[in-house]
Amino acid sequence: MRFAIEEINNSTDLLPGISLGYNIYDTCSSIVRSIKVALALTNGNKNVSITSNKPCTRPGEVLAIVGENSSSSSTAVTTVIGPFHMPLISHFATCACLSDKSKYPSFLRTIPSDYYQSRALAHLVKHFGWTWVGAVRTNDDYGNNGMATFTETAEQLGICLEYSVSFFRTDSSEKLQKIIDIIKASTSKVIVGFLTPREMEIILHELSLYNLTGYQWVGSESWIFDSQIAAMDKNHILDGAIGLFIPKAHVSGLKEFMLDVKPFNSSNNGLFTEFWEALFNCKFKKSQSKESQTECSGHEDLTAVENSFTDMSLMPIFNNIYKGVYAVAHALHNILGCNKTCNSSVPLEPFTILRHIQKIHFQTKEGEEVYFNENGDPAAKYEIINWQPRNSGIVDFVSVGLYDSSLHQVKQLNLQNKTFIWAQSSKLVPVSVCNEKCPPGTRKVLQKGKPVCCYDCIRCAEGEMSNITGYKVFIIHF
Repeated sequence: MRFAIEEINNSTDLLPGISLGYNIYDTCSSIVRSIKVALALTNGNKNVSITSNKPCTRPGEVLAIVGENSSSSSTAVTTVIGPFHMPLISHFATCACLSDKSKYPSFLRTIPSDYYQSRALAHLVKHFGWTWVGAVRTNDDYGNNGMATFTETAEQLGICLEYSVSFFRTDSSEKLQKIIDIIKASTSKVIVGFLTPREMEIILHELSLYNLTGYQWVGSESWIFDSQIAAMDKNHILDGAIGLFIPKAHVSGLKEFMLDVKPFNSSNNGLFTEFWEALFNCKFKKSQSKESQTECSGHEDLTAVENSFTDMSLMPIFNNIYKGVYAVAHALHNILGCNKTCNSSVPLEPFTILRHIQKIHFQTKEGEEVYFNENGDPAAKYEIINWQPRNSGIVDFVSVGLYDSSLHQVKQLNLQNKTFIWAQSSKLVPVSVCNEKCPPGTRKVLQKGKPVCCYDCIRCAEGEMSNITGYKVFIIHF
């Protein structure tokens, strides 16, 4: 966010002569804290950082908010600020529920809605012939809405769920144990995980205790590209996982900016201290605790650290934040009638800014088009990611295909001719069906109390014949 704002403030083409200010809050994944921050911002919090030495020409009022990253927090925040028409642009909240403009009129996002992701996951499962699957989800807006859409689409495609269970990070160990028992007793070999990273870490820990390998995991975008989760998976529970993530992105100059944290240090920013101590497992003198820890010098070598911050694996998410900030800037550019100069006397109201953001259509410096549809959503495109472990134990997130909702349905799922790695590092596509197809000469008889994917194959009676594998209606011959 800071990178985008400094870039805009240094631009002579976008908002010339205008400097944007900002305030950054860490809501610590707390919905309550998110609401408090939103209320503080809408009530005219004056504590705004600026990136220019020039005096402000108008009060430092907040005109738009970029965030939150979770669907539940975004739902809560946009409910609070919606009546004030304050734009909220999220970079990672994907719940399809947020597309309802009658409930969330001021919400927009730079990441696709789960309306598309859930359907894409169902078509991915169908593509590999997995008609008998289990499902685990986070018990929140993200997990429940996402899995509901997946289940609906899966049923339409002839896929049956053997079980569908949910949990939240605060649930008891007894509830987690029940979920583990359900998985252990199941016959399906594919598990669809619509989970946030925190819940994925929890279930991964539980699965590792029982060494429950051999299941083919299908993941949502929230965790499928998470290098921290991959590093935690010492028992190779998730080897061969497949799922969807935001397409690769590049923002020139961003990596260099993020690796140069001296401006944060020189501005006495508390964010720098917290970040540095966590990254290098050290403590600055002023924050020394009783625990014995290495003292931070502030000159540790950031380039020698390997994690999701320094390797830029989260660049697609950073890019979403970048686009959100630029969407606000382009809206302001239009409102202020900017050409070589801007009319800074034009009154700015959140409602006016919201309406202009909804109508913007621009290209980033990398050539990516940015716009919102009538629901405040961007176009839905995903990369299909396959977890492929190396001999060193590090997992490569390999792009094996694309899903583009803007194409004709038969062309939306495009898998590349690449080598896949499946559960337990197998190169053979796993099989997960309740029953094999009935051979010619037999007919299907549904099993009582079981889904339609489960049946017995009964030999046809004399004078009747089925000559199609898996057929359930007789061809009668006289």
